[in-house]
Order: sequence, then structure tokens, then C-alpha cells
Amino acid sequence: MNTNKVSFAKKILINVSFDPKLFSKELKKVVASLLPYEIEVLSKWVVSFVEQNPKLHHSLYLIDVE
Repeated sequence: MNTNKVSFAKKILINVSFDPKLFSKELKKVVASLLPYEIEVLSKWVVSFVEQNPKLHHSLYLIDVE
């Protein structure tokens, strides 16, 4: 699995997490650029990250949360 793209995406999302709108914008871009299995890995991380940062909760609609 190519974790470099997922790791890079996580770094970007962490860096923009101060602004919920920017976080959503970057998450949308990241999801559009990843492969399905990479999105699955990132989605698990996003759910965990959003639990720690409730202001970002509205961004969960951008990923397929089961």
C-alpha cells in the first residue's frame, strides 16, 4: 500500500484543522485524488481525528462513514 499519499494527506489536514472550512476544502481535494483503499485508510483516521476536534464534525459528510 502506498502510505506516502495518505501520510501527506494527514499532514495537510492536521495543518489546516484550525479552520473548519479550509479543512473541508482540503479533505474534498484529498478524497478526489486518492484510490479507494487509500480513502478507506484515511477515512478511519479522519473519524478519529474529528472525535478529538468536534468543530470539524461537519466535514464527515465528505467521506463515506459507515
